[in-house]
Amino acid sequence: MTDKRDFDEFLEKLKRHHELMTEELHKVVIGQDAVIDQILASIFTGGHCLLVGVPGLAKTLLVSTIAKILDVQFKRIQFTPDLMPSDITGTNVLDENDAGKREFRFVPGPVFTNILLADEINRTPPKTQAALLQSMQEHEVTVGQTTYPLPDPFFVIATQNPIEQEGTYPLPEAQLDRFMFNVKVDYPTLQEEEKILLATTTGEKPEVRKVLSAKAIVFLQKQISQIEIGPLTINYVARLVRATRPADSESPKFVKELIDWGAGPRAGQFLIAGAKAMAAMGGRPSVSLNDIRRVAVPVLRHRISPNFQAQAEGYTSDSIIERLVKEVPEPKISKYE
Repeated sequence: MTDKRDFDEFLEKLKRHHELMTEELHKVVIGQDAVIDQILASIFTGGHCLLVGVPGLAKTLLVSTIAKILDVQFKRIQFTPDLMPSDITGTNVLDENDAGKREFRFVPGPVFTNILLADEINRTPPKTQAALLQSMQEHEVTVGQTTYPLPDPFFVIATQNPIEQEGTYPLPEAQLDRFMFNVKVDYPTLQEEEKILLATTTGEKPEVRKVLSAKAIVFLQKQISQIEIGPLTINYVARLVRATRPADSESPKFVKELIDWGAGPRAGQFLIAGAKAMAAMGGRPSVSLNDIRRVAVPVLRHRISPNFQAQAEGYTSDSIIERLVKEVPEPKISKYE
């Protein structure tokens, strides 16, 4: 009973932290509630985020402000065509020690931080993009014959401009799959845009408070993983992910017609992790189907490939997933006579 009370107290505290963090972020960023929730959900579960939106929607400002309200290390890399892998991971340099003997010394790169902002990640060649793969998956970096652990917690939040594609290098599917969420940053509403114009033309810069430390984030991640999820909800997640695969015998007819390839098992893992974070941020001890639906689009939109027919008929990844969520039936609860 004590454990349950402790967990309920933890959930209430996390809910307050989430409200406080959102309040602090709104001092700087107007609107974008869904975007904020998705980024915080990925941080609370140790995932990575890809922010996609046109220039000027405060993507970089949002990430740097999150770093300010979290008492963690933050570094930013501006990805450019001439960026080298060692510019990210670090490199060995030849040094002379006190005894006059020469030896190699490792100089850590900007990846050795808690939050890494990879700005315009698709503007650098695949060789440099791939330098992030090991750090995103294993939370370590290998240089030469030595492997170095990264700080805990560690998150990559990358930004990408969906419009200007000249001189860009689209991320390979293997690297896209490492991102928990593909977060679409959309235009503000009229009311939000008026507030933005008013707030940003007065010359005042609002100050934000620190809310959580690195140690607290690691603790939260462990606790959120204990959020309950029932077997029927897991069954729903598995059927939803499998329904995205055109080769699966039970996938809907429109999926077979509109998709070339669907999501892998990692999508299901991220759906559950994201739903647990959404439940925890709402102060709830178990995952509901609505939590799964809430994260379905950002988890799946970069894990399916609409074909030419889908594009010709005006379908996007988002619209296909939204239709899929409506068509995959909810799990049936057995009735006992």
